[in-house]
Amino acid sequence: MGLIKAAKDAIGSLMADQWREYFYCNSLSSDVLVVKGEKRVEQGRNSNTKGIDNIITNGSIVAVNEGQCMIIVDQGKIVEFCAEAGEFLYDNSTEPSLFYGKLGENLKQSFSIVGKRFSFGGNPAKDQRVYFFNTKEIMGNLFGTANPVPFRVVDANIGLDVDIAIRCNGEYTFKIADPLLFYANVCGNVTEKYTKNELTSLMKGELITALQPAFAKISEMGVRYSAIAAHTVELTQVLNQELSDKWGQTRGIEMVSMTINGMKASEEDEKMIKELQKTAVFRQADMAAATLATSQAEAMKLAAANKNAGPMMAFAGMNMAQMTGGMDANTLFGMSAAQKAAAQSSMPNQGAAAMPNQGAAAPTAGAVLGWTCSCGKTDNRHKFCEECGKPKPESAGWTCSCGHVNQGKFCPECGSPKPAGAPLYKCDKCGWEPEDPTKPPKFCPECGDVFDENDIK
Repeated sequence: MGLIKAAKDAIGSLMADQWREYFYCNSLSSDVLVVKGEKRVEQGRNSNTKGIDNIITNGSIVAVNEGQCMIIVDQGKIVEFCAEAGEFLYDNSTEPSLFYGKLGENLKQSFSIVGKRFSFGGNPAKDQRVYFFNTKEIMGNLFGTANPVPFRVVDANIGLDVDIAIRCNGEYTFKIADPLLFYANVCGNVTEKYTKNELTSLMKGELITALQPAFAKISEMGVRYSAIAAHTVELTQVLNQELSDKWGQTRGIEMVSMTINGMKASEEDEKMIKELQKTAVFRQADMAAATLATSQAEAMKLAAANKNAGPMMAFAGMNMAQMTGGMDANTLFGMSAAQKAAAQSSMPNQGAAAMPNQGAAAPTAGAVLGWTCSCGKTDNRHKFCEECGKPKPESAGWTCSCGHVNQGKFCPECGSPKPAGAPLYKCDKCGWEPEDPTKPPKFCPECGDVFDENDIK
């Protein structure tokens, strides 16, 4: 009786599985990543009420919607894949149907399957499934750094390179870019559905870990931590590179976008950066001079208002502080003027000869205003040779038209007299000479000394 029942069950199950199936998938929410396909069965109108689950008859149809991807798994192996929306006809199944294809061949294959099912007690020794993947952008994934993340602050303008710690939070989106990898390495043959809650907790931890090298690459681009919110596209690209091994090549997932809600450094780090940036401004001589002049003016006001110590004592204290510092505003302003003049003279076609009506007196014919270096470079205007960098000789005098450097009133080489005209000035303390020796500034830009009759050559 057992063999007869097994034969009856094998034939009955085979006949029930001859009907073609129609598989579909309802709309997938952002929380569902994978769902098993369903056969359409309408109560009262369906003749296939005894078909066995997980059997897909040859000629069955699978409906694929936009934003979805379908795979068919036969005996645990992926045999079909479709990411194009529309109707997919599965005509390569190992389960024949009398209602699809050639009748003679289908009958022959059906009888062979009856024998196989009979050996398994009337049950099919087969498992076939349809899975639908959500390929839309999965949104609403929050992240935040519970502990501070190191960030390297680089500011080439002031030569700043320091490590600080920041906290940030935001939201990111991802999508399944490779459903085959995702099925093989993540979800597998789920019975109903696979939700993102089973995966996002792990992804969040991996994202926080990848933020540190990603921030390092962002800082190398010169992006400050306070401006990262405006560079989320670059940050997303860098994070995808950092997470490519775990997310892309293993799970078939890629990050689509990221938003930064807030990024905050500690109060100590922010204060340190502001102090360094403020101090770096004083590298410019004119800014340092302006700040020093403002401080001196404030000190004068306080001295005038000091009734206890007396104005004279207050001013004496201010002068002592100025002498101790070794620098005053006039010296700094002179240094700034010299730096600007040097930069202007080094620019092509921007020298005194190319700038008429600037008040510069024309040099005396046959005379060279600068000094001549031992390398042969003439008309040097500063302390170092513009050609070889050698320092200006302390005994450098005036240069004759023949090229000889002289100290006296006549050139010992050719006998030419020293050019006459307005008195020529040269700082008696440091030896600095202005571009036009006949029109010196009020203060020497090198040492800050006042130009007077003692500085006439």
